[in-house]
Amino acid sequence: MKGKVVLAYSGGLDTSVILHYLVEKGYEVIAFVGNIGQSENFDEIKEKALKTGASKVYVEDLRKRFVVEFIFPALMGNAIYEGRYLLGTSLARPLLAQKQVEIAEKEGAEYVAHGATAKGNDQVRFELSYYALNPEIKVISPWKDEEFLSNFKGRSDLIEYAKKHGINVKATKDKPFSEDENLMHISHEAGIIEDPMYRPEEYIFSKTKSPKEAKDEETIIEIYFKDGIPVKVVNPKENIVKEDPLDLFLYLNQVGSENGVGRVDMVENRFIGIKSRGIYETPGATILWTAHRDLEGIAMDKEVMHLRDMLTPKFSELIYNGMWFSPEMDFLFAAIKKSQEAIDGKVVLSIYKGNVMPIGRESPTSLYDKDLSSMDIEGGFTASDSKGFININAIRLKAHAAVLRRKNPYTWREILYGKTLEEKGN
Repeated sequence: MKGKVVLAYSGGLDTSVILHYLVEKGYEVIAFVGNIGQSENFDEIKEKALKTGASKVYVEDLRKRFVVEFIFPALMGNAIYEGRYLLGTSLARPLLAQKQVEIAEKEGAEYVAHGATAKGNDQVRFELSYYALNPEIKVISPWKDEEFLSNFKGRSDLIEYAKKHGINVKATKDKPFSEDENLMHISHEAGIIEDPMYRPEEYIFSKTKSPKEAKDEETIIEIYFKDGIPVKVVNPKENIVKEDPLDLFLYLNQVGSENGVGRVDMVENRFIGIKSRGIYETPGATILWTAHRDLEGIAMDKEVMHLRDMLTPKFSELIYNGMWFSPEMDFLFAAIKKSQEAIDGKVVLSIYKGNVMPIGRESPTSLYDKDLSSMDIEGGFTASDSKGFININAIRLKAHAAVLRRKNPYTWREILYGKTLEEKGN
């Protein structure tokens, strides 16, 4: 035997073939199945792994850990990649890698393995997490191994190998596109979806109703936050209250799904430099992100908000690129967590046919002063204060204009009139 290897196993085509292949190569394979909310029969997956050659199978329920230790922290920083993607897959990978390394240490395994391809992001997310958590670990990545690649050129070869060795797989040559599901979202990519002009047909979507088919009635919910973390969801009309983090998130998924919330179709930039078209369904997280951002409007200091907003793109990029367990992430998250110390209160949302609309908010730490903001009520500062404020801020602009006017009067006239006086016939 070449040693023990803990394989991140899903029960799908790739990891089933990889499991059998590693056993053939002389490894003792321990399969690790992480339940992060995917719609699967985990008893069947365990049985399949054993039949395919695994010496042992771990099936771990990681759903609550996923919500508390990964989704909620990402929410605190409003993490969103390239302005649209809420990072459902990106957040799940470091959790799976973390548990996989824990099992490897428990079993005395010197190897970990995964089935991510050499063109995707997941290979990076898994492997960077492995090395950050255990610098001595050895990684087996078949889709970057020359011998493996010589046997398997693509999906068709995997299917033929599975048939030859009696491995039952759902994949067929007729449905080659890929899906990845967890508690936070489901992603669809590859195959026919790779055509950026292809409009996905409704059968592709599985986690959300079409907004066209959603009920013609708004759903009103209230979401309560403490230090930027959701602590309670209330549906007053149906008298529903959810406080457990997992139950809360599952309920928001249900509400979002029924109302067609959270569909995104985009072309994104992978870490390795390739552009990729992905279709995402992220119902519950879309609701949470909208509510959290709205509460910050009333409870977060302006300058703190603007600084945090400068950090958000980098925070999101680090998550996307697999840098969850990195010193720069520790540094950024310390600042983000500090920004959330007063983000307490309630947001009221109207959810209707794909839309999530904040319609009210209140906070015990509110920085909003109705009298100060009012156009009708006098108070706080006078009109002469505003005049002085403008005069002070205009000093720099006046100085810039004076220099520009002396240096090039025509440039000055272009700014003033849109074109030179000569061009106007003067």
